[in-house]
Amino acid sequence: MGPHPAVAAIRLAVRRVLHDVITEFQRNAGHDRPAEAAMRPAHAARSRYAEAGAAGSPRTTLPERPDTPLVLVACSGGADSMALASALAFEARKLGVRAGGITVDHNLQPGSGLRAAEVATRLTAMDLDPVEAVAVHVGREGGPEAAARDARYAALDAAAERHGAAAVLLGHTRDDQAETVLLGLARGSGIRSLSGMAAASGPAGRYRRPFLQLDRQTARKACLVQSIPVWDDPHNIDPAYTRSRLRHEGLPALEKALGKGVVEALARTAQLSRDDADALDTWAAEAELSVRDETGRLECAGLYALPPAVRRRVLRRALIEAGSPAGSLFARHLEEVDRLITGWRGQRAINLPGRVEALRQGGRLVIRQS
Repeated sequence: MGPHPAVAAIRLAVRRVLHDVITEFQRNAGHDRPAEAAMRPAHAARSRYAEAGAAGSPRTTLPERPDTPLVLVACSGGADSMALASALAFEARKLGVRAGGITVDHNLQPGSGLRAAEVATRLTAMDLDPVEAVAVHVGREGGPEAAARDARYAALDAAAERHGAAAVLLGHTRDDQAETVLLGLARGSGIRSLSGMAAASGPAGRYRRPFLQLDRQTARKACLVQSIPVWDDPHNIDPAYTRSRLRHEGLPALEKALGKGVVEALARTAQLSRDDADALDTWAAEAELSVRDETGRLECAGLYALPPAVRRRVLRRALIEAGSPAGSLFARHLEEVDRLITGWRGQRAINLPGRVEALRQGGRLVIRQS
């Protein structure tokens, strides 16, 4: 008799991602044999690299050129990430992938350090190695949710670099994707924001999200049938947080008004929007070459002739290249710069984030540090 359907579903999702990671790892290492040829029992790899150590501290010393990829799972102790950790541990043994875990302590609740240590102990019991519990300081910039996210990803980036990880798995589900799309819609963001979370993102596709096609209940059920303890973060039901209100009030109200299937429809919207956004980004990259003069300056006449969606992308790329932080460039900034092209009336220079200014001179758009 095979595993429970929920367990089978999460394992299959992780297996597919691990196959991709192995293939890319071998390609980058210059290997030309198929991924299966390099697979061997994971215990053999671990026996070569593992060192004794306390749970929650780094326990692996990696060789300079390991011949199998290391994949880390980011685990909060919640159902989604614990299900992901269990699936990674199971599939890694079959595929010969080295697997470890990272849990981030945001220091936002009493006893958070103890909970992080407990999560690390559970990850170690799954035979993951290395396992770390990393404490971070959460600032205030961008609000509590954004600040916590920034601190978490900074810690995960550092851990991936420290251990030489080929990928970090994240437990975002289809429900999380639907919430992300609605949040982008509420902000009046463009199509890129509506495209939600990518299956692979970050430097060289470091972050992988195997569960974007699975709902939250599947992950929770997988933990239940495997008797995996989970921790329900009280912040996830705290109405002070926008995503929590959306999860417990907004989406249920939409489903009541529109019927079941809203989450699936929003997830499809994310994928369709991502495809469109990728196509427009490619078009903008090609169009940018045609609207620069021999000195590399942007020609206003050429920009004016572009479709608005393409032109705004060209402008955004130019502003970021000049030093404007991508996360600080909003629609209103691009609209002001765009008016230098489409509504020129002798406006003064426009000041932008990152001490960048944009102005129109002699039929050219000049973007520079102020």
